[in-house]
Amino acid sequence: MGKQEKCDAGDFSVWLNKIEKARDQDAMDVPCGTCNACCRSSYFIHIKPEEKAALKAIPNELLFPAPGLPKGHKLMGYDQEGKCPMLINDTCSIYEHRPFTCRNYDCRVFAATGIKTDEKEKAAIASQVEFWKFSLRDDDDHKNIKAVQAAAQFLKTKKSFFPKDFLPQNDTQLAILAIKVYKIFFIKDNRETNADVNKTVNQIINQIKKATPV
Repeated sequence: MGKQEKCDAGDFSVWLNKIEKARDQDAMDVPCGTCNACCRSSYFIHIKPEEKAALKAIPNELLFPAPGLPKGHKLMGYDQEGKCPMLINDTCSIYEHRPFTCRNYDCRVFAATGIKTDEKEKAAIASQVEFWKFSLRDDDDHKNIKAVQAAAQFLKTKKSFFPKDFLPQNDTQLAILAIKVYKIFFIKDNRETNADVNKTVNQIINQIKKATPV
């Protein structure tokens, strides 16, 4: 098999602006092609009670209450091979009615943040991420991706400075968090004193608290 070519991930700042909004309302338009790595990576899929079409399309025996969430929120698990039970013959059997979690999943968050997932179950995703390549067309693109990757690096290496259980435990959520707080890292220097680190930690915590509905 020949070496796979790089996949066009799009203009970075355009993608960044869209994914910031997509986490709240719109689905992402990911050029997946024939890739279904995320469907084979042992993900629990969250389905909200208002997602009537998805809930109707998925057999009830595959759903169970989502721990810690209000009544009506469901999770769908995966089979012994880590595959979504709705993936049949390597194709999503409910594509037109797939849950919003699936619609806005975008493995380009790993390429954007530079986070390399070492979770065994996500090996297929890690392999695909190696081929994404963003276009950096102007100074804003370069500034934005530098800030996103600085945020990701900070979250990965300064975990001990955060309150227990504040940071996500999995790499996907950590990458998404980096995108949520990247603007804090536009004007960061290379100082590494505890006082500087703690100041940045507090900025991140305060931003997340403001963005999280009560």
